[in-house]
Amino acid sequence: MLLFAADENLNNDIIRGLLRRKADLDIVRIQDAGLSGADDPTVLDWCALEGRILLTHDVNTITEYAYQRIRSGKRMPGILEIRQTLPIKQVIEDILLLDECFEEGEWENRIVYLPLR
Repeated sequence: MLLFAADENLNNDIIRGLLRRKADLDIVRIQDAGLSGADDPTVLDWCALEGRILLTHDVNTITEYAYQRIRSGKRMPGILEIRQTLPIKQVIEDILLLDECFEEGEWENRIVYLPLR
């Protein structure tokens, strides 16, 4: 099972929908980890420490920080960038599909964009 972290800007309806469909999904909201208002590098540091793939709508700034981590040899467990205009149902389906198809560690240094299709 993959470990996820939900960025502060991620639509909470997505999180609720994911947990309704898969109650044992391991997902932590950044604000529940005590990182409310933290900058992107701090969030990525925490995700790396915890081994969590970051789910985010932030396609503007987080990507560059993630690539900086990769270039500098720091751990980057993965990012799933989700376009805000996607239907919530599609986002939930895609995340659950990825959770089923990938194993821990296969997301290292990957940045994936939704929609998948």
